[in-house]
Amino acid sequence: MLLDVRNAVKRFGGLTAVQNVSYTIEPRTLNAIIGPNGAGKTTFFNLITGIYVPDEGSIEFNGRKIKGLRPDQINRAGISRTFQNIRLFGAMSVIENVLVGMHTQLNINLFGAMSRFPTFQAQERRAQAKAEQLLEFVGLRDKANEIARNLPYGDQRRLEIARALAGDPKLLLLDEPTAGMNPQESLDAMSLFRRVRDDLGVTVLLIEHDMKVVMGISERIAVLDYGQKIAEGTPDEVRRNPHVIEAYLGRSTESN
Repeated sequence: MLLDVRNAVKRFGGLTAVQNVSYTIEPRTLNAIIGPNGAGKTTFFNLITGIYVPDEGSIEFNGRKIKGLRPDQINRAGISRTFQNIRLFGAMSVIENVLVGMHTQLNINLFGAMSRFPTFQAQERRAQAKAEQLLEFVGLRDKANEIARNLPYGDQRRLEIARALAGDPKLLLLDEPTAGMNPQESLDAMSLFRRVRDDLGVTVLLIEHDMKVVMGISERIAVLDYGQKIAEGTPDEVRRNPHVIEAYLGRSTESN
């Protein structure tokens, strides 16, 4: 088991955003969390990544308790994420954005960087080569020196994933990674998510509202509603679950 969340609770004043949620993930799997807006999905991500600390419950990752660790410590332990709203360094180049993603994995101090010792220079070369490989992996190698904010929207999403992968994660959390994409971009993104798992061996957990993406790529799906997990299973099991139909799929159908 890679991730083990037990009875997680998060309150904000009188609002309980996450209510006794237990959730596990096996290594090298593709997983999704779905639910209506306000269901607690992003809050749950924030608990896993250390942005919030659970008021109750426990979180273990790769056999280690991570509840209460800082986000940078959790990232160093092997969890990376993207955000619902793109958070690139817009004025920096594409490859510089990826290099920033390696900071928790590099053994460089200020004195070494200023002195440019041979060990620092060798590490710098390795980082550059790795960044180029990641850009090749996500299809942005030819745009390495472009300014990040000038990329098309879909490419900015790919760059975010490359930056998240730069930290050598075992678990990659993607918060609405296909939001705003056209159908072809969504298909390309699904292919990329599969390659992240198949080629890099990274476990993937995504929050997503596009049900074609969710059902087309996920091996297991968990459903949150009002902060509670109301269902979990394979895409077919979730699709047929009456609680899910009422809480999420049914609402979506009615709104359309």
